[in-house]
Amino acid sequence: MAEHIKCLIIGSGPAGYTAAVYAARANMNPVLYTGQQPGGQLTTTTEVENYPGYPDGVTGSEMMEDFRKQAERFGTQIRYEMITKVDFSGPVHKVWTESGQEIHADSVIISTGASAKWLGLPSEQKLMNKGVSACAVCDGFFFRGKSVAVVGGGDTAAEEATYLAKLCPEVHLLVRRDELRASKIMQDRVFKTPNVKVHWHTEALEVLGEDGVTGLRVINNQTQEESILNVQGFFVAIGHQPNTDAFRGWLDMDEAGYIKTIPGTSRTNIEGVFASGDAQDKIYRQAVTAAGTGCMAALDAERYLAAKEIEEMAEAH
Repeated sequence: MAEHIKCLIIGSGPAGYTAAVYAARANMNPVLYTGQQPGGQLTTTTEVENYPGYPDGVTGSEMMEDFRKQAERFGTQIRYEMITKVDFSGPVHKVWTESGQEIHADSVIISTGASAKWLGLPSEQKLMNKGVSACAVCDGFFFRGKSVAVVGGGDTAAEEATYLAKLCPEVHLLVRRDELRASKIMQDRVFKTPNVKVHWHTEALEVLGEDGVTGLRVINNQTQEESILNVQGFFVAIGHQPNTDAFRGWLDMDEAGYIKTIPGTSRTNIEGVFASGDAQDKIYRQAVTAAGTGCMAALDAERYLAAKEIEEMAEAH
């Protein structure tokens, strides 16, 4: 037997929980499925110091705990499971959980986020949040006055390197090839920043250190020569992967898999399906912007349901 839900929220980062707070307060009885990482990317961040309202900073997981409690306080039902399949072909939005439960939802808010891509080095995982990060805007502040390395050759890497250059005396940018893939304007910025040193044909082999980063072992992939960079921070900037596979074929996406929304709204190409947070935002990717779009999605869903109700009442008469 399929379960009927008025407002289904898929994902539990700042976008999902904010949507839940708004939807619950609007009597939409939201049910939120957390996905495999309850709290989203923020739970892999130690200190969050740039979210308004936390003057002393807060850990990512504590902040997501606060968001969760607030959503539950207004009556959001939270379920610790994943949505693995959807069918958006009819007026009823059908989704299936990993345990096979079928759900029919009047409105769906997608806030499945994105995951940072990693190099896959064991030392990178070991020192995650101990000097290894995938977000310079989030964590750069903790490396003021220290030397750091950034790996990547695209816009993200160029942006992270120039951002860190304002805080750090020395930024090593490791590029696998002999050129940057970044846009011309971003390349110019990198080359004009005196304390960014670009290492061509260079790959990271191992992040050194026990409780914090003390260096980076790198190799020149042309000469096979290994060397150690004296750095205290390592930023992996090889891009993000939006967690949107379950919606492929149903929702309009860009070439990277980010869900396209109608500008200025959270609406997708399917009536009654809304997208928020990093699943649809590859530009800002901050907790505060994700929360903002979660609010938009809940308000858009509320208006959609209200209009639908008026239509149904008119048809009944």
